[in-house]
Amino acid sequence: MPVTTGDSQGMEMSFSDFVELHKPQLLGSAIPERFWNTLFEKLKDEVYDAGDSFQIICEQYATEDADNDGGEDHGWKIIAYTEDGISHTDEKNIFLIDHAWTFRVSDARQYLEEVAGLLERMTGLMEVATAGKSREEQIEAVLCTMWKFTQTYSFGHLSEGSEDSMPIWYIMDEFGSRIQHSNEPSFRTVPFYFLPRQMAFNIMWPLRDLEHGEEVTRDYLPNVSDPLVRRARLTPWIDDNLTDVSCEQTEPDMSYFQAYRQNESLPDLDVEFPPVSHDRILKVYMDYGKMLKDHLTDPRFQLVDDITRADVIWTHRHYKDFKELSEEFPEKFVNQFPFEMTVTIKDLLAIVSRRAAKKGQSQNASQPSPKWLPVTYNLRTELPMFVSYFQQREAQGLDNTFICKPWNLARGLGMDITDNLDHIVKLPDTGPKVVCKYIEDPVLFSRDDVGLVKYDIRYIVLLSSVKPLKLFAYNVFWLRFANKPYSLDHFDDYDKHFTVMNYREESPLKQIHYDEYIKMFEKQYPDFSWADVEKDIFTMFRELFEAATALPPPQGICPSPQSRAMYAIDLMLKWDKNEKGERYMQPQICEVNFSPDCNRACQYHPFFINDVMSVLLFDDTVDKHVTLVS
Repeated sequence: MPVTTGDSQGMEMSFSDFVELHKPQLLGSAIPERFWNTLFEKLKDEVYDAGDSFQIICEQYATEDADNDGGEDHGWKIIAYTEDGISHTDEKNIFLIDHAWTFRVSDARQYLEEVAGLLERMTGLMEVATAGKSREEQIEAVLCTMWKFTQTYSFGHLSEGSEDSMPIWYIMDEFGSRIQHSNEPSFRTVPFYFLPRQMAFNIMWPLRDLEHGEEVTRDYLPNVSDPLVRRARLTPWIDDNLTDVSCEQTEPDMSYFQAYRQNESLPDLDVEFPPVSHDRILKVYMDYGKMLKDHLTDPRFQLVDDITRADVIWTHRHYKDFKELSEEFPEKFVNQFPFEMTVTIKDLLAIVSRRAAKKGQSQNASQPSPKWLPVTYNLRTELPMFVSYFQQREAQGLDNTFICKPWNLARGLGMDITDNLDHIVKLPDTGPKVVCKYIEDPVLFSRDDVGLVKYDIRYIVLLSSVKPLKLFAYNVFWLRFANKPYSLDHFDDYDKHFTVMNYREESPLKQIHYDEYIKMFEKQYPDFSWADVEKDIFTMFRELFEAATALPPPQGICPSPQSRAMYAIDLMLKWDKNEKGERYMQPQICEVNFSPDCNRACQYHPFFINDVMSVLLFDDTVDKHVTLVS
């Protein structure tokens, strides 16, 4: 007989319906089938009955403080409290744990400020000292301490790049948060989303029998087996010194790059490729956006809707079958190079950029090489090295602010800025991430309406050949500005620390054209010429693509006579010092984007796409606003 779930919509669900709807979760979380029926009953009625079987206890123990005076501290634990203990085969012994707080990082501060009682509950749960602290100081303390308590889940696919697919963090209630870690746990806990109520819980069940008074423990890292990685991931709870781990980085072997191939074939370079005819009209198939289509007015190009009739395929989707293109259609062109992912994916970008290091210099020296690459670690493959690097910098009193980025997203999605090691080591739970040294001393721009703000610069580069390397920088560039004065604090304040405002309705978009910016820049920094700064920027572009094409695929961009490509390179300027101690502006690469948004380019510079196509297809650079940088 169907049972009523009791939710506000009056939905009805039978046990078989429950299993059908939740089976991927049940199997994926390895919840033993003997518990499924009890779990269903407890979920539909929201039965929190762990208090009938367990007890929270606080143990006092003696300590010595820094002055060697005796003192007391305490620790929490959960124990089995039923007279006969807990049987792991009893189908009734599965329990719900409520979530005390669910949030996204960007919203955490606002919740603590505005949700009645939340700050008080969190300071109590986390045992944050409140005596003599202002409310703002208490909030900062919670935001710092909470990473010892957080867990995460997400919906959808991060690769979709939507706000809805971003990870959700949660903190279990006082009972769940008191369960201690063990490498040999007695219980397992997993997050579980009950669809009829659209609510998340944690589920807890025994892995073995427990006697009365025996401690309930869980493995905080149930899916991590590597001993060194476990040490690094456990640093929020276990004080550990990893500075003996080398933080020097070496380039991974070919299999690392090969894993990104995703069925992409390589062109047959033995084919005879006909040269571009300058006396005929090229038919262009373009699914790149209406703005580009509307502004492609050069009479040497004709737009077509049928891709089979096209001489030029200009698409925002990843093109993969370069072998077929070369052998079946050697006269056609495509707007991508084989394995250009070596620059457009963030972890590969860092790897290939390190090839530009000057001989004898370390990536992790006090002056990294190349100087234009922020020190970058892959949190999936290099976490212990990063923890060592962080702890070494901490011991030297150096700034330890980092920005953590998903390796395959843009637009600032899923990025975290923090100086909290506990926060960083939790991030591998949310998917592949790289962690980059945050530019703590950026060159700032004075906005009349705001003050000194962070900003970044976007250049478009055009790659027309790999062997030999032929790379152009588009002379018109774009500026993006933060909306609040810069300071090295409140890292969760988007308008202070991020510059991508195009996609945020709540954030005003400040626009300054490149030529106006140059005048303002040189007025604000009279000792610096923009021409000199741009020369260093173009040198960075050349060195990057020299490094990215130095090795054959899959370790580098593949030569392809049929390929032409446009990329957006985002960069910042930071203050650095030369050998004489004189300050100078050092370009820093942020990311390289395939299929960049060109709406603003077309809107303010109607000649943009005509220039791009002319340079890439006809090698026509006359009055086309480009500079050859290689």
